[in-house]
Amino acid sequence: MQLIGMLDSPYVRRTAICLKLLGLPYEHRALSVFRTFDEFAEINPVVKAPTLVTDDGTVLMDSTLILQYLETLVDPAQRLVPGDPAERLRALRLTGLAMAACEKSVQLVYERELRPSEKRHAPWTDRVRKQLHAAFHALEVELAQVPVVATPDRIGEHGVTIAVAWRFHHLLVPELDFTAEFPEVASFSAQAEALPAFLETPPI
Repeated sequence: MQLIGMLDSPYVRRTAICLKLLGLPYEHRALSVFRTFDEFAEINPVVKAPTLVTDDGTVLMDSTLILQYLETLVDPAQRLVPGDPAERLRALRLTGLAMAACEKSVQLVYERELRPSEKRHAPWTDRVRKQLHAAFHALEVELAQVPVVATPDRIGEHGVTIAVAWRFHHLLVPELDFTAEFPEVASFSAQAEALPAFLETPPI
């Protein structure tokens, strides 16, 4: 399998880390949707990261759909999404909140880096910041009630996504530092980032 995309994308990075936790071998091709657009388009004309090229040549995109496919390749005991309905429901909620945080952080980065300053709309940016804050606040409440265990066999897709979202946000949107406000998320993310699968997959 080939994973296409840059690890500075939280969506690519969460997919790469999950591949490692699932024990699935893959080749990483660090192609950018900006700098190497044409080369990326030769693999996937939509140029969406991450893209996964399966062993039979099928091209998949969207990290959530890719991870759904990868889960089918391993024994149920190895899967990163719980099978128990109640545990699965909570894991999906946490993943959704973390994905929302990723999305809103990415929107702020694109607004700053790609949109000319004279065309930026302050009410829109304020709205995105509120949504971002709400996502991390909800994660803080959840982790304070029931912590996620940051070990390779228990972190799950939801834990990976929380840590990746947190690291991406604070690397790319450092002016909004939530460390003091959300200590549970900060502590969990620091523990997760110390795991081998994370250390081997830096966000660069």
